[in-house]
Amino acid sequence: MSSRLEIRWHGRGGQGAKTAALLLADAAFQTGCYVQGFPEYGPERMGAPITAYNRISSEPIRVHSNIYTPNLVMVADETLLHSVDVTAGLKRDGAVIINTPKTRKEILPLLNGYKGSVYTIDARKISEDTLGKNFPNSPMLAAAVAVSGVMEKEAFLKEMRGLFEHKFAKKPEVIEGNMQALHQTFAVLEEALKMDMKKSA
Repeated sequence: MSSRLEIRWHGRGGQGAKTAALLLADAAFQTGCYVQGFPEYGPERMGAPITAYNRISSEPIRVHSNIYTPNLVMVADETLLHSVDVTAGLKRDGAVIINTPKTRKEILPLLNGYKGSVYTIDARKISEDTLGKNFPNSPMLAAAVAVSGVMEKEAFLKEMRGLFEHKFAKKPEVIEGNMQALHQTFAVLEEALKMDMKKSA
């Protein structure tokens, strides 16, 4: 992907897509990147479709608009595929990552003929296994970093631990659960990325 990564997040109100975009911006900033993380403002009702954005760059970012041609699209709720064109404007050499227990093959017919990279991750299962609840944003954060390579895995994990320790200072089990979610997601997607490399070799 390009030296400036542009990400569009699709989710539903209350699922944490906006929070995920802000956390990713925080982590990337701590590693020395220039960042933007912001939602598309509108009626943010619980369960209503929402959109959020990230720009992450090694150079100053001088544009302040929404993102129309992202390198990466994150879909936190697969039901949006039936009502939102999540791949609109997505670059051919980019990728889309969808929170779903379904396979890439099962999801492809819902992506309007998109020909770029498609990855699926069961963020719900991972979060329920590690946190006991459906909080997909931690797995989706790790998925964004694993696929984009926007920052080194270990640097990302270090910064996320710091953010979690600050946010959940009195809940060590939540800190460790979130960290486990990140590690599990990396393990799943690193395997998928290896398989893609073998296919293209």
